[in-house]
Amino acid sequence: MLAISAIWLCLFFENASVLNKMPILGQPPSESFNPYRPSYAMSHLSLKAAGNLQKIRETKPLIHNITNFVVMNYTANVLLAMGASPVMAHAENEVEDMVAFAGALVLNIGTLTDSWVASMITAGERATVLKKPIILDPVGSGATPFRTASARAIIAKTKVSVIRGNASEILSLGSQQATTKGVDSTRSVRDAAVTASLLAKELDTILAITGPIDLVTDGSRVLNIANGHPLMPYVTGTGCSATAVIGAFAAVDTDYLTAAATALAFFGLAGEMAGESVTGPGSFMIHLLDALYTMTPEQLEAGCRINES
Repeated sequence: MLAISAIWLCLFFENASVLNKMPILGQPPSESFNPYRPSYAMSHLSLKAAGNLQKIRETKPLIHNITNFVVMNYTANVLLAMGASPVMAHAENEVEDMVAFAGALVLNIGTLTDSWVASMITAGERATVLKKPIILDPVGSGATPFRTASARAIIAKTKVSVIRGNASEILSLGSQQATTKGVDSTRSVRDAAVTASLLAKELDTILAITGPIDLVTDGSRVLNIANGHPLMPYVTGTGCSATAVIGAFAAVDTDYLTAAATALAFFGLAGEMAGESVTGPGSFMIHLLDALYTMTPEQLEAGCRINES
């Protein structure tokens, strides 16, 4: 019964979650240089995305996940397919040691308990000391007081680098609380755009809000990512996997704004590639892993769609 309840909970909280070429150092920019022009930003970030993927494939960073048990297997396979190395370790008496080996720490509150929250905070505090990137997925924050309080406690006690969620989850974390219906977002990315910039500054972190068009902001810059496929919300674990992919990109890119944006472009483009030859969610789930494995940096550079607004 516990396993069935957990699976139902994760299905409820996962569904619909995922639905400039800089001048050379020392060389003055040309008169046409404009980092805020979409075509300029898109060109630069496409190159950055390709470079980040290449670094992941070369270095195979270890990504420490404390995540919900419904998606552990699929999330691990996503990280393996893209070229990273996953570890799923949540025992409080080992997380400090494990995070010391990792390139990034991913915290996901999908099936949280008091002991798991304690482990997340312990790991996060150690990662903060070691200056490791921490990626938080506040699954269902705003749906229950326990979820909201747990997400806020992690943010308060650790230095979270990126928070990825849907609009309702993200907005529930600020001083102006928004309500949510699980991961079934009641707010659109467009609704959250203005508030997100203010909230990113309030929380002192990068916010990645996923939807049909993803939005990533540090409070000053706003990047929009238009990659993705309509079948992605129909596979449990795509949202959680997107968060883990951000962790892999943050392990090789210390600019966590571009790490998050290029990671979402990569994952979304893999969804597009997977969707070319599938008949439904079952085949899509498998083809997504194949696309993450086979995509080249050159394909990512050509296919990612990131614009700065």
